[in-house]
Amino acid sequence: MNNDIDNVGKGADVGRPFLADRVLGAKPSATKEMTRMANQLKRDGQHVITLSQGEPDFPTPQHVRDAAKAAIDRNESRYTDVAGTFALREAVVRKFERDNQLHFTPEQIQVGCGAKQLLYNALQATINPGDEVVVPTPAWVSYPEMVLLAGGKPVIVRCGAETAFKITPAQLEAAITPRTKWLMLNSPSNPSGAVYSHDELAALAEVLVRHPHVWLMADDIYEKIRYDDTPFATPAAVSPELATRTLTINGVSKAYAMTGWRVGFGAGPVELIKAMNLVQSQSTSHTSSISQAASIAALDGPTDFLPGFVAAFRSRRDSVVRKLNAIDGLSCDLPPGAFYAFPSCEGLLGRRDADNTVIATDSDLALYLLRMAGVAIVPGSAFELPGHFRVSYAASDEDLEIAMTRIAQACATLR
Repeated sequence: MNNDIDNVGKGADVGRPFLADRVLGAKPSATKEMTRMANQLKRDGQHVITLSQGEPDFPTPQHVRDAAKAAIDRNESRYTDVAGTFALREAVVRKFERDNQLHFTPEQIQVGCGAKQLLYNALQATINPGDEVVVPTPAWVSYPEMVLLAGGKPVIVRCGAETAFKITPAQLEAAITPRTKWLMLNSPSNPSGAVYSHDELAALAEVLVRHPHVWLMADDIYEKIRYDDTPFATPAAVSPELATRTLTINGVSKAYAMTGWRVGFGAGPVELIKAMNLVQSQSTSHTSSISQAASIAALDGPTDFLPGFVAAFRSRRDSVVRKLNAIDGLSCDLPPGAFYAFPSCEGLLGRRDADNTVIATDSDLALYLLRMAGVAIVPGSAFELPGHFRVSYAASDEDLEIAMTRIAQACATLR
């Protein structure tokens, strides 16, 4: 067998590429790539602090771990329903009723391998070639690539600091065409930490009501990580008129420090969920049966640990943002949710390093900080908003202190 990658890519035997165009045109996850580069430097013996990965550094709560162990002891190690166990889907129904005043049946719930799979399933189940998906940016790096892999066209709407990194009704109206299939909305947002208020969602809903062919994908995975007392708003609850064309996505990864357990869930109209189940049945089938048992304990169990999680994140946020703003050339707003800071680095672009190399882009700066400071961050261009970068403060206080000092020192050497 010829394993030469050039032959695989070029399809030498048939005169055309062997790999699909949708794969050749897609980009790998920038967050994963920066983490991979950081890990390689660590293996080479360098001390690197990784602030490119978005996951809580806290342990999974004890009662959740205990539930997983009990499920193993009960030998709950068989296949489950593609959509997830009935017991977990019932727990998800209770979660939506309790937290969001949304009322579903288990048949309207899909459980997948993290919230990411729910997004992917929905796009694969609904997008035809050329369909458009409105993606307000900065947006999670996977949104546009998922749309492309489904054969659709991501319509990028750049939302800067002047709108608090949130799409306005006027921007949404201008982005909608007869080919628009979805609006993807993430609140609290990765990477900016932006949170849409009830009134802001209501104003966007007014636009969507006028365009009944457009559906709304609400990614609420950071719901529990917010820093004020304003009640959380989710689109299907804000605008019941949109509920019949809204997919609400959430999961246990962020709030319960369960990123590696790989459990996300979505709720929406039955016909959409059935189509998503069809996609999932031909790909992964279902996520881990043990992870599903643990997730029931997470959703139905105590949440007394959450205030401590949020308080720690708030303290880290305040410290990181203060130190970023003290660096000449950086400017950072205080994010109201999630666990990321998203500073502008426009003031540093055009400066030169000690080798007289110009730092022309945010990607150049990210590589410079990795090389010179031993800190892995993610450039804003990966989130479709150049001139910024993302720092995850879901790291220990000690690592954050060292990382901020290193970033400040590295930036100070630019001239």
